[in-house]
Amino acid sequence: MVYKVGIITASDKGYAGTRKDLSGPAIEEAVARSKVFQVEKKVILPDEKDLLSDHMRKMADEDHLDLILTTGGTGFSKRDVTPEATLAVMERRCPGIPEAMRSISFQITPRAMLSRAEAGIRGETLIINLPGSPKAIRETLEYILPSIEHGLDILKGNSSECAR
Repeated sequence: MVYKVGIITASDKGYAGTRKDLSGPAIEEAVARSKVFQVEKKVILPDEKDLLSDHMRKMADEDHLDLILTTGGTGFSKRDVTPEATLAVMERRCPGIPEAMRSISFQITPRAMLSRAEAGIRGETLIINLPGSPKAIRETLEYILPSIEHGLDILKGNSSECAR
């Protein structure tokens, strides 16, 4: 099974064209290596909660994507609203995913504690807030993607067991 992926980059400067987006391509590259995921949509948006939420809803409800990966907007800046946008659209939280991402990141930097990333389910779509750094994206996705594949198998009814 190949899962359809959407990428949302939250970046005022990226949206305005004053900074090149390196995070979205880092996600696309990491996802492509897995052979289980295929990027179907990608967009760069300003750090606006309603706009981010609207795109997440559309990708889940209209485009029927299986996985939405966001990057940017999870820090402490007043403009960082990606977690709030995600919480506004998700129906069920998946706290273990951001906990796992922070856990792997703690092995590299204590600043991992500053991540406000969220993850959750809307219908049959999993939404995950990733870090904004391309390096952190690669490290995080390498760690979580195998488990995400299994989680999507369960969400989609392709598997029913988590036991090994």
